[in-house]
Amino acid sequence: MTYTDTVNWLFSQLPMYQNQGKSAYKVDLSNTILLVKHLNNPHKKFKSVHVAGTNGKGSTSHMLASVLQEAGYRVGLYTSPHLKDFRERIKINGTEISEQAVIDFVNENKPFFEVNRLSFFEMTVGLAFDYFAKQNVDIAIIEVGLGGRLDSTNVILPKFL
Repeated sequence: MTYTDTVNWLFSQLPMYQNQGKSAYKVDLSNTILLVKHLNNPHKKFKSVHVAGTNGKGSTSHMLASVLQEAGYRVGLYTSPHLKDFRERIKINGTEISEQAVIDFVNENKPFFEVNRLSFFEMTVGLAFDYFAKQNVDIAIIEVGLGGRLDSTNVILPKFL
């Protein structure tokens, strides 16, 4: 698959509540827990800061990442949504994940995603965690998605430096 094909496939996995009704609602974190287990728990291989709230999550996340990078840390940043390119969601020291890394992750894990019917956000969180672990970040700034106790990012255990 090309990068465009890969991103289009990811977006086709978005659970559209308006189209699917209550079957799109996730009742727990079991899919995310299953995914991180499949990926060998990448979220446990780096320290993290979890950023939540109603307003300012993206700005706060970017500012924290910048401060930590200036302090000499190798910093992963996971935010959503993106403005122009899907890769804006996953960065290390300000550099977006490569198109090839996105393609490789999806190709490598697509059978698992399909069998377990993972959502777009679950897969994206898994991609970020896997990428940060493989790239040996010192710390990752993780912005929640919709928030709440069922947010896929809630599998992390935030730590302070």
